[in-house]
Amino acid sequence: MATTPSLVMLGPAPETQGDIASVLECYRAHGLFRRWSIDYVATHGHGGAWRDAGRALSALRELAGLLMRRGGAVVHVHTAAGRGFWRDALFMALALAARCPLMLHLHGAGYERLRDDAGPLGQRLIAYLFERAACIVVPCESLRAWAAGITRRAQVVCLPNPVTPAEAPQEGRRPNLVLFLSRLDPANGLFDLLGAVSGVRAAVPDVRLVCAGEGDRAAFERHAEKLGIRDAVSFTGWVGPSGKRALLENAAVFALPSYDQALPVSLLEAMDAGLPVVASSVGGVPEMVADGVTGFLVVPGDVATLERLLRKLLLDRALGTRIGAAARQSVRLRCAPERALARPEALYGALGLQAFDSARPPLAPADVDGAA
Repeated sequence: MATTPSLVMLGPAPETQGDIASVLECYRAHGLFRRWSIDYVATHGHGGAWRDAGRALSALRELAGLLMRRGGAVVHVHTAAGRGFWRDALFMALALAARCPLMLHLHGAGYERLRDDAGPLGQRLIAYLFERAACIVVPCESLRAWAAGITRRAQVVCLPNPVTPAEAPQEGRRPNLVLFLSRLDPANGLFDLLGAVSGVRAAVPDVRLVCAGEGDRAAFERHAEKLGIRDAVSFTGWVGPSGKRALLENAAVFALPSYDQALPVSLLEAMDAGLPVVASSVGGVPEMVADGVTGFLVVPGDVATLERLLRKLLLDRALGTRIGAAARQSVRLRCAPERALARPEALYGALGLQAFDSARPPLAPADVDGAA
């Protein structure tokens, strides 16, 4: 039996796409897995529903074995809204049944809809898990307010996502390229963005839109064709780290006019790369984007304003450079790995875990909230 608690972390397989995978890659790249004794259990990945079901069953067996062998383990579960939350609830329940402290780490958006659609039984289950978790970690204050409203006994901590620093922006004029880096989904405002780019084309004839992400590509290709801008729109599919870096280095503007978001990693990465951003004022986005200072905010569905702001940034490059520099500084202050990773490490210390580097004392819990 272990004399001190160990840490078991659960989340997607390393090759998986999305915000959780990006956060975990930053954890790995900047030493979290070297500083702490972490058993990582992959709960899902690519390969379809049947393969994921088999992976989840294997992960349950693996977690049960770890909890039996390692007394007093702290279980850190990374989850997102949707069907995956109910899968991950099995792992949460197993940790609680073993009387292990549970860190429930919420990523992305859609939790209000998840709870509304869950019915009375599902809503009681969510409240049960939230009440009994040692802490609930969220990336933005808007999600903290929602989680705290589920039950007054929930211990909710806001920790912005870490972002691996990008290279300093290169000098020189970039092409008139607008970058969309997210899932190809109407909820992410891509139909609106296509309409806005269509309007921008009259003032900026060589404008191009690059859409990097998976989803219903055919529907958006048809819409671009209908708008007469199919030749100006590229769909790259999902891009890995090097492909993403190249797109961020060549784009002039980043746009994410979503209808629902928490605090998307792609937005933070674009700001860190010094890109001026235009994003919807939803979820945690206004907590990071100060309108007119570190980016521009639009009301979801306001295509006219989206078009106007894109045109303004493409034509006034000095404005874009100034906004991008302010965005980069803002993200560095909140999301640089040396700052952002200290916050989950402080929680680990508060739960009784000990890092390999014991000379580095953990922050007090109050410091964690204050830093957020």
